[in-house]
Amino acid sequence: MSEEEIEYKLLKTLERNPDLSQRDLAGKMNLSLGKINYCMQALIKKGLVKANNFRNSKNKIAYFYKLTPTGIEQKTRLTVRFLQKKMLEYDSLEKEIAELKEEVSRLSV
Repeated sequence: MSEEEIEYKLLKTLERNPDLSQRDLAGKMNLSLGKINYCMQALIKKGLVKANNFRNSKNKIAYFYKLTPTGIEQKTRLTVRFLQKKMLEYDSLEKEIAELKEEVSRLSV
């Protein structure tokens, strides 16, 4: 997964679930906790995400992550690029499937 894709998926996930812990994010994204921590610090440093402390029900300090207006704009840009990339992949796969079907039909005759 590219850094841009990780950033997109983190922003998308945090927008929907701002109270997820970094451990939860790591599990959802199938990345190490260290990688998530590194990426979260980068998002905070870039001003895309703001972390607020709150006490959760287990009497521990936890964080609530909120996308900043800049973070929302960046997520929108990344969404467009991600969609374009996936559409190109889809078109390529569709062409490859058509070629394979043609090859199978020739071999079946």
